[in-house]
Amino acid sequence: MLLQQIINGISIGGIYALLATGYALIYSLLGFSNWAHGDVAMLGAYMGLLSVTTGNMPFWLSAIIAVMGAGIISILNERIAYRRIRNNNSPTMFLMIAAMGLSITFQNAVMLLIGPKFKTFPPVFPVKALSLGNVKIGVLDIFSLLIVLTALILLSFLINKTKFGLAVRAVSSNMRTASILGVNVDKYIMLVFFLSGALAGAAGMLLGMKYTVYPLMGNTSLKAFIASVLGGLGSVPGAIIGAFIIGLMETFVSAYINTTLRDLFVFGLLVLILLVKPTGLLGKEVEDKA
Repeated sequence: MLLQQIINGISIGGIYALLATGYALIYSLLGFSNWAHGDVAMLGAYMGLLSVTTGNMPFWLSAIIAVMGAGIISILNERIAYRRIRNNNSPTMFLMIAAMGLSITFQNAVMLLIGPKFKTFPPVFPVKALSLGNVKIGVLDIFSLLIVLTALILLSFLINKTKFGLAVRAVSSNMRTASILGVNVDKYIMLVFFLSGALAGAAGMLLGMKYTVYPLMGNTSLKAFIASVLGGLGSVPGAIIGAFIIGLMETFVSAYINTTLRDLFVFGLLVLILLVKPTGLLGKEVEDKA
């Protein structure tokens, strides 16, 4: 049924949106694609999982640990790796290479310390789906949508209605001018990394609860990156729109064509958008971005 597939697509698209906004926020400031972003989500998922299973903590506390922990890891990435490269006025490509190195390091560290096996969260919500006529929606999907909507609304308020958002937009527009005007550029870059990491941690928890937790689950964020490209790199609204488009496309292809062709259509859309409108749906012309 069409309505059922739309609900399924919106459910996964919302999780992609949390990841895609993280890509967009960092790109808007530093002009590079943070390839370690998905692995921050993976680490958040593991922190949440281990808090529940090993630490015997309640779900709400494990979720906070996952979100805050992922945000702190993202800050450490910026402070230890990216800031030094940025302060040396190195090409943005160096930042992307550093991000790739962090990604590989995180994946292998988790495999070494925890193991490569797939792990699952213990049941948190009732397994039985709610029926609305011919449409069924799981309690976890409803919870995910509520979390996604709340996070995106708060993010929109933070960026558009607060002094923090004004400072971030100033840094995004022109970092040097913002610094001259007294904006602490390093501080706001660090805070944006925390924000993007926290969103990744939330997405990692939701993905882990919906599917499984494993060291390479961060590769799923490639779909979120494609969503960010589709919407326009550096555009948060564009990233959100792109994420829901990708989620719906995946669902429709799986339901009406063939599950094995799902990724083919998604990557085909990436190629098409780069050929037809490289700046994405809501993106602007930029100079060289890595």
